[in-house]
Amino acid sequence: MADSNFIDYVKIFCKAGKGGAGSMHLRRDRLTAKGGPDGGDGGRGGHVILKGNSHKWTLLHLKYQKHIVAPNGTPGSESNSFGAEGEDVIIEVPLGTIAKYADSEEVLFEITEHDEEKILMKAGRGGLGNTHFKSSTNQTPRYAQPGEEGEEAWIILELKVLADVGLVGFPNAGKSTLLSVISAAKPKIAEYAFTTLTPNLGMIEYRNNQSFVMADIPGIIEGAAEGKGIGLRFLRHIERNSVLLFMIPVDTDNIKSEYNILLNELQKHNPELLDKQRILAMTKSDMIDERLIEEMKEELPAVPYVFISSVAQKGISELKDMIWNALNS
Repeated sequence: MADSNFIDYVKIFCKAGKGGAGSMHLRRDRLTAKGGPDGGDGGRGGHVILKGNSHKWTLLHLKYQKHIVAPNGTPGSESNSFGAEGEDVIIEVPLGTIAKYADSEEVLFEITEHDEEKILMKAGRGGLGNTHFKSSTNQTPRYAQPGEEGEEAWIILELKVLADVGLVGFPNAGKSTLLSVISAAKPKIAEYAFTTLTPNLGMIEYRNNQSFVMADIPGIIEGAAEGKGIGLRFLRHIERNSVLLFMIPVDTDNIKSEYNILLNELQKHNPELLDKQRILAMTKSDMIDERLIEEMKEELPAVPYVFISSVAQKGISELKDMIWNALNS
């Protein structure tokens, strides 16, 4: 997934179709000079519908499609003929997509399952033909209903990556390297900050043909909750993860301080993130010997931890076990 192709936020104008007008028609043929009403109903307009697609990972296909308008229904006609319904417009979106009004930020719904469909903008109903208005006192009504207008609004679609495990750490903590080693994902890796600019997902194989999904998300910096660095674009994706894997290199000057900064940024963004299960992975542990590892254990935060090295494949199996146990506890 190329950096430029990952779009997780779009603003679009959606308009459902207007219902067709009911027909005002009185039956006339060579045998009937003054027949009763036979105007048919108009067809409803087309809905605008969101549909979940597990094969999509981005909202890129909507980036340049700013206006989505569904067709109108057609009018009713004589002989009680109903008008045709407007065709629904179906917008396929990745799982984890949230729809909300652009002006009020009110959340409408979210799409979390494959093939799940929800109406984003409801179409207008077709108008009733004059047949419906016939009565004992009005045998030949000369009026019918117009079709209703369809709903319309500016909508924000926001993608929150769905993954079991989210990697939390400063830039260059080794998140992308870990993902590239234990999954088939190929995130960009380099020795400078913010190599990862968009989330990367990897399927991690576990024992007995079981698996879980891990998300490598752009690194936090202090002040991310206020929008510094990549800021809120990163923190939004963390909300959907079941387990948070904190990653801190062993050569960090103050491990507890770095851990608390990461924790603080999560809390400022959404206090509920602190309720998620946490695991600490001390990365690049091939740089130190066992004696230093034992000494460092006394300085670690009070969370389950493991020392790993993605390059040397050290502690990877133990890490997978910890994650699997956390996901299934």
